[in-house]
Amino acid sequence: MTAARRCQWLRQWLRKAATSTAVRGGGRHRGRRIREEGVPSSPTDLSGGSSEGSRSFASTPDGSRRQQNHPLDARRLRRSVKRGAATTSGSVRSWPSARKVKGGASEDTGGGREKHRLPPSWRQRSFNRRDHGAGETPLQEVGGGGSRKARIPLPLIQPYAMRISCGAREDVTTKPSDTLWYRDFGYSGGKFTNATVPSFVEPLLKTLRYFPLSDGLGNCYTVSMIPRGYYQVRLFFALIADPGFGNEPIFDISVKGTQIYSLKSGWSNVDDQSFVEAFVFVTDSSLAACFHSTGHGDPSVLSIEILQVDDNAYSFASPWGKWTVLRTAKRLTCGSGKSAFDEEYGSSQWGGNRIWFGTSSFPDSGQPISTNHSISQTAISPNFYSEKLYQSAIVGDDEQPDLSFQMEVNPNRNYSIWFHLSEIDPNITGGGQRVFDILINGDIAFENVDIFHTTGGNYAALVLNKTVEVTGRTLIITLRTIHGSHALINAIEIFELILAESRTSVDEVQALEILKTSLGLPHRLGWNGDPCVPQQHPWSGVDCQYDRKSGHWVIDGLTHGVVMVDLDTVKLNGLSSMAQKLAMRGLDNQGLKGFLPNDISKLRHLQSMDLSYNQLNASIPETLGRLMSLQILNLNGNHLSGRVPANLGGRPLHRASFKLQQNTCIFSMELLGLCGIPGLRACGPHLSLAAKLGIAFGALFGLLLILLCVLIWWKRRANILRAQKIAASREAPYAKSRFTRDVQMTKHHTVQDQTRTSPESASNLLS
Repeated sequence: MTAARRCQWLRQWLRKAATSTAVRGGGRHRGRRIREEGVPSSPTDLSGGSSEGSRSFASTPDGSRRQQNHPLDARRLRRSVKRGAATTSGSVRSWPSARKVKGGASEDTGGGREKHRLPPSWRQRSFNRRDHGAGETPLQEVGGGGSRKARIPLPLIQPYAMRISCGAREDVTTKPSDTLWYRDFGYSGGKFTNATVPSFVEPLLKTLRYFPLSDGLGNCYTVSMIPRGYYQVRLFFALIADPGFGNEPIFDISVKGTQIYSLKSGWSNVDDQSFVEAFVFVTDSSLAACFHSTGHGDPSVLSIEILQVDDNAYSFASPWGKWTVLRTAKRLTCGSGKSAFDEEYGSSQWGGNRIWFGTSSFPDSGQPISTNHSISQTAISPNFYSEKLYQSAIVGDDEQPDLSFQMEVNPNRNYSIWFHLSEIDPNITGGGQRVFDILINGDIAFENVDIFHTTGGNYAALVLNKTVEVTGRTLIITLRTIHGSHALINAIEIFELILAESRTSVDEVQALEILKTSLGLPHRLGWNGDPCVPQQHPWSGVDCQYDRKSGHWVIDGLTHGVVMVDLDTVKLNGLSSMAQKLAMRGLDNQGLKGFLPNDISKLRHLQSMDLSYNQLNASIPETLGRLMSLQILNLNGNHLSGRVPANLGGRPLHRASFKLQQNTCIFSMELLGLCGIPGLRACGPHLSLAAKLGIAFGALFGLLLILLCVLIWWKRRANILRAQKIAASREAPYAKSRFTRDVQMTKHHTVQDQTRTSPESASNLLS
C-alpha cells in the first residue's frame, strides 16, 4: 500500500471513529457522538476591554471551514507513517475563526501549530484498571505491510468513577439508572445508622455514617489508587433517622486539605444545600474528604462520588490552574423548570454528572421558551454540555425586558460565571435583532452580546465565561437589553474559586501517622487527614509552619493533648528534617513510661522538649547531644540515671536551659540519677544497679538464713528440756522405792558377807 493510500485510509478511519463511538459506564451503555463540526473555537473577548478573566467559545454551523483543518493533512500523516510515530496524544484539534461582538471585526485564532494539536477526547488519559493494566494505553496499529506502523490510541476510554454508599454493608444499586454504589470503606472512624434523605436530588440510599465527638473533631474518607487527573467530587448529606439526635448538624468540609464549604443552618430544607460539589486535581493517587465538627452536632455523610472529567474542563476559569478548587455555588437550567442530572440528558461521562436545577423564570422577570430543534456546537470537549441544556431558555418580556438574578455568596472571593446561550427563537433571523449587555454587580462583563451574529445563526450554542471578585455578600447578574428583542439566557453556572492549600510534607505526614500508631493515641484527638490543613482545622496538639523553600507545610510543634503514652514504642525517625523548627512541649506530668530512643536525633530542628515529672527510665542517649538546635530541655522528676551526654554539658553556658534534677532510682529514694554536668553529682566508679541489687538481696538472704537457724536451734532445745522435765516428774516415786530396795539389798549382802567370813577367820586363828 502506497503512502498516499495509507493516508487516505487513516483519514477515513479517523472520521468514522470520531463520529460514532460507544462508551460503557455507570452500569449501562450510552452512545456518545463527537461531531466533526463540534470543535470549540478559540477564546474570544466579548467585554470590549481587557480580555483577562473572560472567555467565549463559539463556532459557526458552517462545516466547510472546519473540515479543512479537522483531519490530519496528508503531509503530516505521511511523515508520521514513514517514521512509525506513535500518535498517543490523539488527533487534531481545530480552532476555527470566531468574531468579536464589539466592533464586528473577526479574529482568526486557528492558525499556527495549535490547529494540529490533538483533541482532549483522544489524548492518553487514565482509565479503568480492571480493563487494562496500570500505565497501559490501548493502542491500535494501522498501516501497510511495512515493519513500522502508525499506532492510534483507541478513543473515548471510560473515565474513572467511584461511588460510596456511606454506612452500607453491601453494594447498592439505585434506580432508575442502575447506578452502582460500593459498600462503605475508607473511613477513619464513626458509626453507621439509618438515614433520612432530605432532598429529591440525593440518591435513594438508606444508610449514612456519622462521626460523634468521641471520634475526634476531624474525620475523613480516604480513597487511594486514583488515576492522576481532574475529578468532580460530590458529597451528599442526610439526617440521622433517630429522633434522639435532634437538630441537623452543622460542620465544615474539606477536600485534599482545602476547606471548600461550611454547612449553613437550615441546609436540610434547601435542595442545593444538601450536598457540596467541587472540581479538584488529583496528582498523588489519593483523595481525602474530611468532615470537621464545629460543636453543632455530629457530622453525617450519606454518599461520596468521585468522577473523572476531562483534564481541561473549566480550564479557563482561573489563572491558578491546578492549584484551584472550583466549588459549585449554583447551576441553573433556564426555562424548563425541571431539574436533571447530566446522565438524564445523555451527556458524555467525561463531563461528569452535573446537577442542573430547573427554573422557569427569575424573580420579577423573565418567561420561558423552548424548542425541539437540534442544537449545534454541543457535547464538545472539554466540558461536554448536553444539547438539551440549550433547548429551553428564559427571555425578557415587554413589562421587564431585562433579566436579573441574584444570590448570596461569601464575601471577598473570586467567582467564575459561565453563561450558556443559544438563539432558539425562530423569529430572530439575523444579526442585530437581539443585542444585550451582561452585567455582574453593576459592571459590564460582556458588551453588545449578539448570539445570532456570534454563532452564525440560530440553534447554535455559545458559552461565555467571566471571573470576577465579589467583595460583598450578594452576586447580581443582569442581562440588559440594548437593541431589538429582549435578553435571553439558557443556563448559568457559578463557581467559587478557592486557592488549594499547600499540603503538609509527605515525610512529615507519614512520620506523624507512624507516631500516631506507635503511641496509640486516642480517637478523640482526631488525627485524620492532613496535619496542617485546612488551616482552620489542624490536628490537635500539632503546630505547623509553612516552608517557602519547599512549598509545603512542616511540623513546627507537638504540643498539648498527648496523654498516657509509652515511649518504648515511639518511632521518631520518620519525622523529616525539612522542618524549619520543631518544638515538643506539653508532655510533662502525663505519666509517660519508657526511655528516650536513640532515633530522637532525627529531629534535627528540635528546639525544646519538656518530659518532666513522668516515669522515664534508663539513661539519656548520646544521640540527644547531636541536636544542635535544642535550647530547652526539662527532664526533672523522672527515673533517669547515668552520664549526661558530653555534648550537652556546655549548652547552659550558651543560654540554653537544661533541667535534669530530681531523678531518683526506681528501687530507692536516693538521688543517684544523672551525673556529669554542673549541678549534678560527679560521675565515678559506682556499683551497677544489678550489683547493688545482688548485694542487697544476698545480705537479706543471709540474715534471714541466720535467723532461721537460730530459731530452729532454740525451738529444739526448748522441746528437749520440756520432755526431760515431764519424764522426771513421772518417774520420781519409782526411783525412790527402788533406791530404798537397793540400799536394803546392799545392807543384806553386807551382813551375809560378814557372817560368812567370821568362821573362816576363826579357823584361821585356830590353825
